[in-house]
Amino acid sequence: MEPLTTRIDLATSPVRDLNAKLHTGSVETCEVLNPQGKHALAVGLRHPVTVDVRGHAGYYCAGMNDGGTVTVHGSAGVGVAENMMSGTVRVKGDASQSAGATGRGGLLVIEGSASMRCGISMKGIDIVVGGDVGPMSAFMAQAGRLVVCGDAGEALGDSIYEARLYVRGTVASLGADCVEKPMRDEHRAELAELLAAAGLDHDPAEFRRYGSARTLYHFAAANSAAY
Repeated sequence: MEPLTTRIDLATSPVRDLNAKLHTGSVETCEVLNPQGKHALAVGLRHPVTVDVRGHAGYYCAGMNDGGTVTVHGSAGVGVAENMMSGTVRVKGDASQSAGATGRGGLLVIEGSASMRCGISMKGIDIVVGGDVGPMSAFMAQAGRLVVCGDAGEALGDSIYEARLYVRGTVASLGADCVEKPMRDEHRAELAELLAAAGLDHDPAEFRRYGSARTLYHFAAANSAAY
């Protein structure tokens, strides 16, 4: 027996009521109608609820997600899936700045393109972007994987730690301490798994891998100011 779907129309109900309902743990599936770019949709989910947002979402949609499955049937504003812990968030359109920022786990799929600072300070999240990403993506990325099926903007991976970056297209420039690294069998295997999870059929052999050169890990006396 399929679970009953709860439908909430944001043309007549406030976002606060939507989130309160999703936080009860009693809803298995929810369809959000007329989102009209409203902010903070489906934030703070702590249960395995499935949410379909039927339209465009505003800022911080699905932020702090911990176990939910959220699909935005449109584009999303700043900070989609920010600080996600687990679960899956999928954006059928494009995403604005800071998609997946500080995310610690789970999978974020953006079928279109993402703006600047995609994956900033990511800490374990997996992000797959079907199109391009903007400048400063994966800035200070500490852990996790970012897959870009299109092109990457300037300063990719600036001040990166141990996150792994895969790019199929061109990279405008690499940020401080980010370098191209060899693609070994284990990297092609994990990339294939990520692409399959995102529903994409690109050949992993078409991608290049980037990561930290690890030259910023330790303090160097030569970098200190003279007093």
